[in-house]
Formats: sequence, C-alpha cells, structure tokens
Amino acid sequence: MTGTAGVDVDEGSEEPTTDRSADSGKVPSRRPAPHRRVSLIKGEKNVREGGPEGGGVLAVDEPLLAARAHRPSDLIRFLAGLAGIVALFLVARFAISTTTGLENDISVNAHRVPSVMSTIAALVSSVAVLAVPLAFAVERLIKRDGLRVADGVLASVLAYGASLGVDWWVAAGAPTAIRDALTQLPPGGGQTLTDPVHGYLAPVIAYMTAVGMSSRPRWRVALWVVVILSGLTELVSGYTTLLSLILTVLIGWSVAYGTLYAIGSPNIRPTGQHLLIGLRKVGFAPAGAVRAPDAPGGTRRYYVEQQDGPELDVHIIDREQQASGFFYRAWRRLRLRSVAVRRSPQSLRQALEQEALIAYAAAASGAVAPQLVATSELGPDAAILVYEKVSGPTLDELADEEITDQVMGSLWQSVGALHERRIAHRRLTGESMLVMDEKTGCLVNLSGGDIAASDLTLRIDVAQLVTTFALRVGPERAVAVANRVLGAERVAAALPLLQPVGMSRSTRIDLAQLNKERKAAAQALALTQVAAGERTQQQAEEDIAAASEDLLSRIRGQILQIAPEAPMAPAKLERLKPKTLIMVIALTFAAYLALTTIQPAQLKLSHMNWAWAAVALAAAAVSYGAAAMSLTGFVPERLPFRRTVAAQLAGSFVKLVAPAAIGGIALNTRYLQKAGIRSGQAVASVGASQLAGLGGHLLLLFSFGLITGTQTNGDLGASRAVIIGVLTAAVLALVVAAVGPLRRFVVTRVRSLFFGVVPRMLDLMQTPSKLVTGFGGILLLTLSFTACLDASIQAFGGTLSFSAVAVVFLTANAAGSAIPTPGGIGPVEIALIGALTVAGVPPTVATPAVFLYRLLTFWLPVLPGWISYNVLQRKGAL
Repeated sequence: MTGTAGVDVDEGSEEPTTDRSADSGKVPSRRPAPHRRVSLIKGEKNVREGGPEGGGVLAVDEPLLAARAHRPSDLIRFLAGLAGIVALFLVARFAISTTTGLENDISVNAHRVPSVMSTIAALVSSVAVLAVPLAFAVERLIKRDGLRVADGVLASVLAYGASLGVDWWVAAGAPTAIRDALTQLPPGGGQTLTDPVHGYLAPVIAYMTAVGMSSRPRWRVALWVVVILSGLTELVSGYTTLLSLILTVLIGWSVAYGTLYAIGSPNIRPTGQHLLIGLRKVGFAPAGAVRAPDAPGGTRRYYVEQQDGPELDVHIIDREQQASGFFYRAWRRLRLRSVAVRRSPQSLRQALEQEALIAYAAAASGAVAPQLVATSELGPDAAILVYEKVSGPTLDELADEEITDQVMGSLWQSVGALHERRIAHRRLTGESMLVMDEKTGCLVNLSGGDIAASDLTLRIDVAQLVTTFALRVGPERAVAVANRVLGAERVAAALPLLQPVGMSRSTRIDLAQLNKERKAAAQALALTQVAAGERTQQQAEEDIAAASEDLLSRIRGQILQIAPEAPMAPAKLERLKPKTLIMVIALTFAAYLALTTIQPAQLKLSHMNWAWAAVALAAAAVSYGAAAMSLTGFVPERLPFRRTVAAQLAGSFVKLVAPAAIGGIALNTRYLQKAGIRSGQAVASVGASQLAGLGGHLLLLFSFGLITGTQTNGDLGASRAVIIGVLTAAVLALVVAAVGPLRRFVVTRVRSLFFGVVPRMLDLMQTPSKLVTGFGGILLLTLSFTACLDASIQAFGGTLSFSAVAVVFLTANAAGSAIPTPGGIGPVEIALIGALTVAGVPPTVATPAVFLYRLLTFWLPVLPGWISYNVLQRKGAL
C-alpha cells in the first residue's frame, strides 16, 4: 500500500506541507507500481494556465520514507572511538614514562597561570557548559525539532552511565599504571583520587554530538570553546590528567555515535514532494509522480507525468544512499584487485557528474539507453537526474520462454557499442535490461559504469552478460547469440573471467542456487531410479556428477567449442583470498583462546608427573595414524598412508573454524576428490567411515559400560558414569525422533551423507583387509583418545579404571560435541570435567587433567596442522 501526500509547490515555499494520514507501516513492493495518471488535487487550472509559476498541490504516489536511518558512517565513527579508547588504555599501561613526563610538565607550567584567571575561567566554564546545551535545546524545541534533542538527552544519559562504569573499573580492577595515568591526588592534600572520566563533560560531549551540531557552526564552535575551557581549567587546577580528558572526549564521542546508529538518525532524505519542487525550478511542469522500483545501489526513482511533454524517469541520489552498502564495497575493494571493482565517488557532486558523464557518453555511442535531459541539485544533500522514461519489463520480470534471440542480440549490440567507446557497464544483470518489444532491449542503470575502461573491465562485462543470459536460457543459446553479435574472438577473451568472484552479488547467489537445485534434483532422481532398478549405482553416480557441473563450467565448454584456442587460465582478480583471511583469523583466535583458557595455574605443572604426560602425548600422536587407518580402510582405491596422516593432522587446524564432525567430513571428502576419486564415491567412502564410526562408538560404549559395571564393586561413581552415558545417548535419540523439524533435518543429512554407502561396502567386502584396517582404525582411535585421557588423569595423581575412563570419554565427548562450537571449545571441557567428577575423580584432579588432555589433542596440533594444510594445498592434495 502506498500513501498519497499533498505538496504546496508555490514559488518560494521551502517546506512543503505533508499529509501525515497515510499508512506508513507497509513495506513497498519491489515491482513497479501500476502506472496511472495522477492529476492535480487543487489549483489545476492555475497550474495549467500559469505554467511553472502557477500555484497548486500535486499528488505523489509513494511509500512514506522511514522516520529514521541507520548510517554506516555512525557505526564507523563508533568503532573508531572504541579503537581510540583501547589505544589510550594501552598507552597508559605501557608508556608509563611518557605519561608521567606529561603530568610533570603540566604541573610545573600550571603554577605560572594567575590564580585569579583560573578561578574566573573555572566559574565561567562551569556555568556555560550547562547553559549552552540548554539554550540550544530551547532553540531546537522552538523550531519543532524535539526529536534531535531527545536523541541528545539519551546519548548523554548513556555517556554518564559509561563514565560511571569506567570509573568503577579503574578504581577496582585496572592495572596500577592505568590508574596512575588517569587519576591523581587533588591539590590541597586530599586523599580521594580524581575521577578517571569527567562525569559531566562526557554527557555534554555526547549530547552535542548526537544533536547534530556539525551542521550549525556557530553553536558547535561555542560549545567546543566551553568544553575546552572547562577541561583546561580542570587540568591547570590539578583535578584531572591529560589522558583523562582525552578519555572523556572519546567516551562521549563513541557513545553518541553508537546511540545514533542503534536508534537511527532522523531521516533527511528528500521525498517526492521535494522532487516536484525541484523539477518546477528547472523548467518542468509536472502533473504528478509515482514511485518506481529502486535502481541498484538504492537510488530512488520516480515516474513523473508532465502536463505537456514525455514522461520522465527521475533518479534521486543522496548522501544516505551513497553510504548504504559501505561495508560490502569495502570488503570487495580489499578482496579484489582495483581493476575488478569500481571505486565509489567520494562526494555527492562527484556522483552526479559521474552518472551524467556516463549517460551522455552512452547516448553518443549509439547504445540503446535512456536519454538524460537534465540534472540539478536538490538541496545540500541530494541531487536529481532526469531521464526520458523508457517503458517495458526488465529481463528479470520476463518468463524464460519470452526471452528471444532478437532481444538478446539487441542488448549485445548495445554492449558492443559501449565497448567500442571504452565504456563499461559493470551491472549487466537482469534488472539492468529493459525489453521494449520482442526485438529490442534497452540498457539501464549505467550509473555504476566506467569511462575509458581497461580491456579487463570490458571482458568482465562480457563474462557477466553471457552468464546472466545463461541463467535464463541455458549456456548453449547464450554463447551462440554472443558469438553471432560480438564474434568468437571477443567472446573467447572473456573465458578467463568466468569466475564467481568477478560476478555481481545477485549473479553469485543465482549461480549457487541453480547448482544446488540441479544437484538435489539429480540426487533425488538417482535414488528413485536405483531403488526401482532402472539405473545401476555407478550410472546414478555419473548422472549426479554430470548434474553437479556448475553453470560457469558449462559456459566455458560452449566457448571452447567455438574457439578451441581460447585461454583457459583464470585471470587473477583476487588480491586477498577468503581462505587466507580465515587462516589469519583462526590462528589469532587460537592464540587468544590458548592464552585465556589454558592457564599455568590450572595445569598445576609443578604437581604433574612428566612420565605420564609423555605417555599421554604418545597416545595423542597415535590417534592421527588411527584416523588415517579408519579412512583408508573404507576406500577401495590405494591412498598414500603418510599423506593421509598429514590430511588428518590438517583437520586439527580446520576444527578451529568449524565443528569437529563437519570440518572433518568436508576435509576428508576434499582429500579423496583430490586423490582422483569421483565425487560420489568420495562422499560414499566418507559416509561409510562415519557410519562405521558411529556404530563402533555405540558398541564400545556398551562394551565398556558392561566391563565397568562388572568392576565397580559398589563404586557408585563409576556406576553413575555408565548410567549417565546410557541416558544421555537415549535422551539425544528421543529428542531427535520427537522433534519433527529436527528429525527431518537429520534424516535428510544422513540420507545425502550415506547415499551409495551400501554399494561401497559391498565393494569393500571383496578386500577383507580393507575392512580390518577400517574397523581397526576406529577401535584404535577410540583407545588412543581414552589412553590419552587416562594418562592425563594419572599425571595428576588420579585413579580410575580404563573402562570407566572410556565410558567418560565416549559419553562426555559426544555430549560436548553436540553443541556446534569450533572444535567443541567450552562444551567438551565442561562435559569431561563434569563426567570425571561424577565418576569419582576429585575436581582438583579432573580440571588440570582435562586441560592437559585438550592441550595435547586439540591445541598442540594446531600449528603442525596449519603447516600440513598449507603443504597439502601446495601439492594439490587439498
């Protein structure tokens, strides 16, 4: 639903009157609103007869804008303020001599200031620091801008609370160096330290920042003078330190911008009413307007009907729209090379000139594109670009069968005309192409393009457009039409650019969705056909592999058919790969967790038996050989054992960024595929290994539980451990079976994971040695982990039967891993310590034993795992 607002467009009217009775609670549809004639509400005769000078109220059919906007710039300033606060604490903590020298210099020079002057300055500043904000609030309330005042009051209250929190932390828990840098004894022999943060200055700074004084220079200068004067008088009088003043400013500034981002700033974006006024001022005579779908990047559009003349398509660009998507653009600029991503204009004026230049250049090239007829600023924070309206649905709005070769050829001709003049479009997605009729297409949304573009940028355009068409009509027709219009040479030049990273965000999403749907459909069909006996398991796997081929690979195949000599090596578009960033984050995360969770005091190294610790280390090392055996035993093909062990060691690094089970499955599947095993068979082998591991886990839990039960001899602790283990497994199974969505999720995942497992197991039956290796590896893996935990307990003087330790390990490790944290960090430790305590191990022994066990099995292998991961990647094994 849209709201209709009236606007007084009399000459000289600066603030149009808005009808607030419209419904603003509905989200506007993304499809174009029905185009209809919107006439004058009143004064129509005057406007028609008087032209632009006539008075009248026009109707604008548009959704009302949100009252508040969350600006990324506010978030960036908030984060910058937090970084400044952290940096200040670091300076206070480590640059002790520097802070002490500053305090001494200030105290020496403070005696040179006459006492009368300092007294007068203190009196004036103490009064003015409250009077100036109050006077500004009264001025804003008189002008009916109370919303900003309310924002400022909220920010000041939060800043006061933050000041109290920092004061408490500095007094109670901060290091001595920070306390000395931010506080001091007041002059006159007082025994109470000064406040680290000024409880009245921080709220004032937050208030003046939140109310938006940056747009009112006189008020801003007056208040900053008062704040600086107040701070200097406190500093000269010896009631504060320099770092305390800086901290006060940073806290007030950060809290203000954090508040503005959280609740949103008042929305000052121009509406359709302001648009009509702006059109009147540049010589147009609008009769009404209707809101159109936004252009890419959030640019608002309006279809404007004139009293005399063609309809107009008006684009409004403003500062709010420029700020949207800032973090995504920043990430793309960081990740991709400069030629692969367009640099955004720095100012509103640059954005206006850039779009106008591209529009005029496109028209001169002969491409079919909307004609730009006027540009104008719309106040200090917005501008408009007026195009002649081009009617027709976008390519996204057409059904696949409605996309003809003639339309695609017309669009390719327009792109070719742009490229002849070195103009790149950069947004050749379905929403950027209008279909005027069955034979003609029109390029729109050229604002993101480039003038004097490089060859690589033009080739990216070709790759993007052929992919856009292939998503709708298939790679065969898409490549054939491009070849007919551009020629084989220009199409082949785009082959190295057929990479997801070089495509637009919407195209990447569509590619992933299409590939997922094709694979799911192929798997469902294969399951049905195999069950009905229509296809063999091998044929079904081949069908799934063929359907799993992504669209870009199929496009490359079509291009190679018309140009076999086309370059195959992918162009280097990425500056920073995500896996590199993940590695850095993972190593940083590991270092932080290791330093914060593993404390020497908790390990009690002085009480540890180093011989048993060496046994635990040896058992942990054996587990990687056992894991390699459990994988190779379910793969009929021959795998190099040392490389398989290295892959299992690399899995210890992957656990840092993914839950253990998920990360291990993905890594082993990838390893088998790189070893030359087909995708379906690799998944089946890993599935067989996981299924056998699950069965072995349950069997060993039952077996060790029976052994423990026969050995308890009245030991209630071990009996409780067995009971808890059995009950935990039963409860988990019942929860999965009882909850419908969870049951369907598990069944779906298990079905896809274990698809083809039975035929794979039948192949393994022909080589019993493989099965012995696989099941032996599963048994050895459990025994090695149990031995590591048992030796860790023995290292700190604890005693528990091996079978009870096995029950504790099998139960607690499964319960802790059920919570999908990376590597089970946290839940596994809690579960193991709790289970050992229930089994009768004292907490003073269980806690350091579990930390030692996790150190040897999780933390210590991280660095070797990272090295193995990188070595295997360089060798093409991962």
